[in-house]
Amino acid sequence: MEALEEQLKVLSVTRRSRPEEPTYLLDVALQPGGLLAVSCSNFSVHLHDRDTLRPLGELRGHTGPICGVTFARSSPDLLFSGSADGSVRVWDVRRRSSDAVQTFRSDASHSFCSFDLSCSDALLCAGTEQVSDEDSFLVFWDRRKPGADPLGVYSESHSDDITQVRFHPRDKDRLASGSTDGLVNVFDLSRGPEDEALLATCNSDSSASAVCWSGPDLDQLLCLSHDEGLHLWDLSQLDSDEPLTVFSAADARGLPLLPGGGSVDYLVGGRWLEGAGLLLVVGGMKSGELHLMRCDGGGLRLLRSLQGGHASTVRCFLWDAEGEALVTGGEDAQLLLWKPGGEELTAGRKESMKSESALRLKSRPHKKHRYQREKTA
Repeated sequence: MEALEEQLKVLSVTRRSRPEEPTYLLDVALQPGGLLAVSCSNFSVHLHDRDTLRPLGELRGHTGPICGVTFARSSPDLLFSGSADGSVRVWDVRRRSSDAVQTFRSDASHSFCSFDLSCSDALLCAGTEQVSDEDSFLVFWDRRKPGADPLGVYSESHSDDITQVRFHPRDKDRLASGSTDGLVNVFDLSRGPEDEALLATCNSDSSASAVCWSGPDLDQLLCLSHDEGLHLWDLSQLDSDEPLTVFSAADARGLPLLPGGGSVDYLVGGRWLEGAGLLLVVGGMKSGELHLMRCDGGGLRLLRSLQGGHASTVRCFLWDAEGEALVTGGEDAQLLLWKPGGEELTAGRKESMKSESALRLKSRPHKKHRYQREKTA
């Protein structure tokens, strides 16, 4: 862990993309040993060289906002993207600028705002927006059967937009989902029916925006909310009388995290860095400044602040452990590569390239529901 923390403390911008049009960069995924895929607010996916950020291609086909991108593990040339247009599309990145090689759909009324692929690459799950007054769905497909109807849906666990679904990195049957209804659910899909598969429901007391598996045994769950709340739960305590909550902050903007007692304007996200045994949470300022923080039972601790990179809100990041680099993208249309001790490229810093039509984060008022569950945080 100390080695990684030292690397983070000496990061600087070494590469910067040169966008041709104003667009938000929403999510980024790394192909093992290969490309970077970046989803954009103009409904396209851009492919970049991992080391130079050189543009290598563009994937177009979605007709609505893209809710995420991820590469398959066993077939890393396959890139998955989900969209509010009601489809999850699969692209062969060796055939750049071509059509999707597979498309998964469900009911015509379904608009997806999250999706994920299981660690075995066999099961695909997408979360829908609210379909009617209190209906939203987790839709499942067998990824190995292109064009097939869904295997089934879960329809009782959430009552509003399902903003995040995350399969466990090691257990193909374990799934976490978060929603604007404030609930974060954990399922064991091997149990079958929804009421039997539901292991736990944790209440974030707000609109959940992201969840992340973490911890040395990957039995902890990080939840971020649309109003900048942060909760870390220990699911290994499900069968005990110990509390699930490891750390909780209703609003990270009120925490004195920065020198002089300052705080962040927003949280970008969190990622468990397994090689270092560290839960990395990234926060930022609207001016583009980034703050890298460690999260554990003691709360959030600042590791490094990054300046001179972005000119606006940052929307996505990833840590490339093999390349020892941080990749960030945001509302200024910039994709940046940060490396330890790299040459500063602050002279190339661009101003914000926001457009009025660019996608903005959707946040709905949190709804409280009476709900049956086995265990609450």
